[in-house]
Amino acid sequence: LHALSLSTGLFFSSSRLRGDSGRERERGKGRRGSCSCSTGMAKEGVEEALLLASRATDGGRDEGLGLGVRDEVKKQLWLAGPLIAGALLQNLIQMISVMYVGHLGELALAGASMASSFATVTGFSLLLGMASALDTLCGQAYGARQYHLLGVYKQRAMVILTLVSIPLAVVWFYTGEILLLFGQDPDIAAEAGTYARWMIPAIFAYGLLQCHVRFLQTQNIVFPVMASAGAAAAFHLLVCWLLVYVAGMGSKGAALSNAISYWVYVIVLAVYVRVSGSCKETWTGFSTEAFRDVLSFFRLAVPSALMVCLEMWSFELIVLLSGLLPNPKLETSVLSISLNTAAFVWMIPFGLGSAISTRVSNELGAGRPDAARLAVRVVVFLAMAEGLVMGLVLICIRYVWGHAYSDVEEVVTYVAWMMLIISVSNFFDGIQCVLSGVARGCGWQKIGAWINLGAYYIVGIPSAYLIAFVLQVGGTVHQMINK
Repeated sequence: LHALSLSTGLFFSSSRLRGDSGRERERGKGRRGSCSCSTGMAKEGVEEALLLASRATDGGRDEGLGLGVRDEVKKQLWLAGPLIAGALLQNLIQMISVMYVGHLGELALAGASMASSFATVTGFSLLLGMASALDTLCGQAYGARQYHLLGVYKQRAMVILTLVSIPLAVVWFYTGEILLLFGQDPDIAAEAGTYARWMIPAIFAYGLLQCHVRFLQTQNIVFPVMASAGAAAAFHLLVCWLLVYVAGMGSKGAALSNAISYWVYVIVLAVYVRVSGSCKETWTGFSTEAFRDVLSFFRLAVPSALMVCLEMWSFELIVLLSGLLPNPKLETSVLSISLNTAAFVWMIPFGLGSAISTRVSNELGAGRPDAARLAVRVVVFLAMAEGLVMGLVLICIRYVWGHAYSDVEEVVTYVAWMMLIISVSNFFDGIQCVLSGVARGCGWQKIGAWINLGAYYIVGIPSAYLIAFVLQVGGTVHQMINK
């Protein structure tokens, strides 16, 4: 339903884009370089594609689409591959910390897991979503050859995300008290509160990190991002071990190591931007322009954040609902395994979504809507192919995958049934993921936010409650397994 809603919304929006691009070509005839990205945003609105007149003398078309289907496939895979690897390596930082803490005892593990989940919901997801506004701004500015604006947009985002991180840090400081208000176990809440407090420096680094990643990604500079993520993950293995075991800080050391590793990641990317010849046109130093037209950034950043947060929060609600089912220990454990598996597989369409966001924003910024539409057709085909292949893989390994998490036969059998559901879910989730990337590339985050609200909270969560509690199916077909 989510994928269908996105498809419908983007179809009508693309129809509007065709009309807008035709009018833009008429306005652009005879005037070259007469407007900038920021002016276009102010006049057309942030939800419109920024088809800049600086490239309109090319006729607004792509001269035979420039890139054929085969070349477009190569281009997207070349972008998506490093982005997938980089996302996996970046996620390893928090996973490694939790793994180290897991060897300290059940209480430490429960506290770290709860704190990590709380941090994702109340901090990381919000910053990730707000930084996604740069997918539109930087991507279209780069396509329009307004190179200096990329540096301005990045600085503006860095300032705003740093300011937003301050109240989020206050929330993290009182994590333990907040969890107690929601009825969590006092010991686990206290452990989670301590872990979250030591992780506070990480939230400031995370916002800056997302700004740098998108600044480079929208310029098609993806291999340095992947290499930096790998270096940060390798460094994290060492620093986490030193703080947890050598320094004897325990779970507090694991939390602090997150912050240190994120800051190392940021510094490496910042140095690359400063010294690399690839960024000499897009990064021209600090500018006071970053403090102007802040509202235009918020017009994209707020719906971008809603797109991400509404999706992430819905999965957290599902986990909470699973705890109300009969045999909640089993249901919650299996659902946790299932969501971890789904999140791991989701990294592939996530990379494709990031790639198509860059491709669409670059082509629209250059005034080539036909090339952007070709890129969309290609990425939908790639997402469907990926969904079919990964679905078959999940089905083939369903009887052995559960053993990676548990030796309890009931859990393993339950996970095998859930893998069938995940294989179908991943197919449609991949399509919606790449369509979300298209929305970001076009600047249609507001449309995406409304669709996410309807898909997850008007359809998804009520359906989960209906199936699990009213129809009494449970978490899945567990009753059939018992029979």
